[in-house]
Amino acid sequence: MERLLYDELLAWKRAPTRKPVLLDGARQTGKTYLVRQLFGPREFRRVHHLDFRLAPELARLFAGDLAPRTVVDNIELHFDTDVDLARDLLFLDEVGECQAALDSLKYFADLSPEAFVCASGSNIGLLTSFPVGKVRQIELFPLCFEEFVMASGQTRLLAAFRSRSDSVAAHERLWSLFLDYCFVGGMPEAVAAWFQNDASRERAARVDTIHRDLVAGFERDFGKYAGPLHAAHIETVFHSIPRQLQTTQDGSVKRFRFKGIVERRRSYLDLKGPIDWLVKAKLAWKCHPIDCRPTLPLPHLAKESRFRLFLFDVGILRHMLRLPYEVQRDPKYAYKGFMAENFVQTELRARGAYPTYGWAESRAEVEFLHQASDGEIVPVEVKSGARGRARSLSSYIQRYAPRRAVTLTASPRGPAEDVVVNWPLYEAQFLREL
Repeated sequence: MERLLYDELLAWKRAPTRKPVLLDGARQTGKTYLVRQLFGPREFRRVHHLDFRLAPELARLFAGDLAPRTVVDNIELHFDTDVDLARDLLFLDEVGECQAALDSLKYFADLSPEAFVCASGSNIGLLTSFPVGKVRQIELFPLCFEEFVMASGQTRLLAAFRSRSDSVAAHERLWSLFLDYCFVGGMPEAVAAWFQNDASRERAARVDTIHRDLVAGFERDFGKYAGPLHAAHIETVFHSIPRQLQTTQDGSVKRFRFKGIVERRRSYLDLKGPIDWLVKAKLAWKCHPIDCRPTLPLPHLAKESRFRLFLFDVGILRHMLRLPYEVQRDPKYAYKGFMAENFVQTELRARGAYPTYGWAESRAEVEFLHQASDGEIVPVEVKSGARGRARSLSSYIQRYAPRRAVTLTASPRGPAEDVVVNWPLYEAQFLREL
């Protein structure tokens, strides 16, 4: 299963000198697989893999002196092997479980900038001590839609997607694959199970089992990293996100409501801790609706306590709402709008746009505001059905006269109507090219 992040790791490797790379991401998004099975074996003589979650006793190799030579000597003695920092990759997996190993990255950066050192972790955002400025931090997310097409093995369809083909046949196949993606999501184990050759009903059941186990794993992490009381609140907030997402207003996701989630907790400040924990663990993402004329910089218009909260993966969202595969693909299904919005949020996040912003005044709402490379603010309307401009987007255009606007719908790409152009939903990633 190929990942787009491979190219970024390759550029890091080819640099004349480098800081250690720190691969950050939620649990089970494929960090270990990417480094140990793909990047490492292809690009290096040998991969020296230290997994601090699997083998906590490895922490003793970093006791005392953290100079690179000392650390390498300890590794060579422990594993009875030679480590050549000019040709080998030193991979410190789940480095957040060993503070000393995390601290050692600073000394590799300062004293051995020619070394190839990669670390990964699923709790990096939760750490209180971090080698700021001494690592190249890269984030790995669940597979985006482009990677899902890659995993399908349909090379011609992938080429059509990347070239943004106008072919009706390509759109029909891509839309069908997009509906599958909304069921499966991008967690690597679920994607691998989906593309095994057997009946849809059997593989759908297998994907559901994988999603169930993943959610149970996240819940165990709540207790491991947050303590019993705080963990209970985090779990309650986590399970409230799907319920709130499906409660739409005029087809759009409403902003997150704090009342009624945890007993005797009614305000943002009451739930700020659990929400921030989920965001730092990369299990949830915020989108801030702006309630005035959008101007740069957008962050100064956002209110800290006002946001929509999305899950990090559409497949996990679908599973937590117990939506069967047949319902997910049914064009008459009435609640897919929030799935479409969550999809766009995760596509934007995977392409580096975070936090995201929307617009909401009175009862008018535009799902996303995308900042183009030249600073232009482009309103983006998201609809799960066929195209047809909503009154909210028309209201935005009348008020602020943007040069461009985009609607993401179930229809093929169409010609511009005034300032509005229609793209199929699965092309959300191409907003980065505006």
